[in-house]
Amino acid sequence: MEWKGRRQSDNIEDHRGQNSGGPGGDPFGGRRGINLPIGRGGSIGSVVFFVIVIVILHFMGVDVGQLLGGGSSQTSSSSYSDSQSAQPGANDEMKAFVGTVLAETEDAWNGIFAAAGRQYTEPRLVLYSGSFPSACGAASSATGPFYCPPDQKVYLDTDFFREMSDRFGASGDFAQAYVIAHEVGHHVQNLIGVLPKFNRARQSMSETEANAMSVRVELQADCFAGIWARFTDQRGLLEAGDIDEALNAAHQIGDDALQRQAQGYVVPDSFTHGTSAQRAKWFRRGFDSGKMSACDTFSGGV
Repeated sequence: MEWKGRRQSDNIEDHRGQNSGGPGGDPFGGRRGINLPIGRGGSIGSVVFFVIVIVILHFMGVDVGQLLGGGSSQTSSSSYSDSQSAQPGANDEMKAFVGTVLAETEDAWNGIFAAAGRQYTEPRLVLYSGSFPSACGAASSATGPFYCPPDQKVYLDTDFFREMSDRFGASGDFAQAYVIAHEVGHHVQNLIGVLPKFNRARQSMSETEANAMSVRVELQADCFAGIWARFTDQRGLLEAGDIDEALNAAHQIGDDALQRQAQGYVVPDSFTHGTSAQRAKWFRRGFDSGKMSACDTFSGGV
């Protein structure tokens, strides 16, 4: 991705090095509360399944500690994370990259909303290390990136991109940009009413029903990330292999891929983000169409 020398967003809050935990809470800010399917008997099978769920939720931004009541990308093709430090300013290139990607999402969604006669409210992105309070509870190193609807902020631990490459095999600067764009996609959902609607509906859903609806929410965020990727391509910023990096990331973080990696089999009723094929499909649909109307994951099959 040709990002150097471009505008960086002013909506970055750099709190790296400030290890200040916050109160407990729902990491989705009331958007959804995921009940982990762990039996009270504490069997080995339950423990194994618990670990699988932790891996899945951890990657896409759920603070498992909060859910249990304990508290609430590479230059061109190489990772910035190899030299990351928790101290502010120690890795200004990483901050510059994140700020540039966020600025590109701002340009894209400001234009899309304006074309529809609406005003886009830009989210803020919080860089932190260790732990940091949010309106959704304490963000921590176990959280991964997440979007918090009440304060309209994206939270990103500075060590995440290294883990993304080392643990999940999703390397490349555009793979990292995809993650940021996905979280901004949740912000778009918040603005257009998708997240508030889901939050209300899930109150009367079973766990299986809520998980199925969560998949649709996450796939739409993937589709919105694809729309941003198309906008970025039209501005001449994509390099050869960038879309492949994003599609690989989508594949590596599919619920089925993560469960197979963890235990060798999958439990579809526990999916909360979609399969590898679904995630890649909806990112590609957003990229190919460039239209929000093409991202309707709530009508028909996914």
